[in-house]
Amino acid sequence: MKERNDIWNSLITAWKGLKVTLGHAFQAGKQRKPQGVAEDNYFKQQEGLVTIQYPREKIPVPETGRYQLHVEIDDCIVCDLCAKICPVDCIEIDAIKAVEDIGITSDGTKKRLHAARFDIDMAKCMYCGLCTTVCPTECIIMTDTYDKSVANMHELTYRFSEMSPEEAAEKRRMLEESKKPKTDNTP
Repeated sequence: MKERNDIWNSLITAWKGLKVTLGHAFQAGKQRKPQGVAEDNYFKQQEGLVTIQYPREKIPVPETGRYQLHVEIDDCIVCDLCAKICPVDCIEIDAIKAVEDIGITSDGTKKRLHAARFDIDMAKCMYCGLCTTVCPTECIIMTDTYDKSVANMHELTYRFSEMSPEEAAEKRRMLEESKKPKTDNTP
């Protein structure tokens, strides 16, 4: 008697699984349109293929999504606030004080520091967005790029500074010279 019940329960369980599988197989002919999470029908639409044909098709990204960081280095005043607030220390900045004003950002702020190095290690980044909120010139932003694949982990370190090591050494030398007291040899 127990063996019959076990066999009967096995057949019922197999039939339920087969019913779900066949249901999905017949729905596979219908193509679902990619929808954003904000769409009213996002959680109700359960028919059709779920898999999208990536990279030809992409899921719409929300406006408030947090993805890859980008720095507009021409607008950066090298204040170091983004590096200080970063909870995982993925931002490394090396600033060199300029001997004179070196330009103006797009919002009118004077630039007085050179960015010898401005690196963001996206392998460490936790996409919290704190760096974008503290930036006074709004030069660091989160883009809508979410599909960054690389073969080497070192390629996930984005280097935004355009200054070469030689140029950085020259700027440091100029700063040291400007600090030296000037000797006046006039009689």
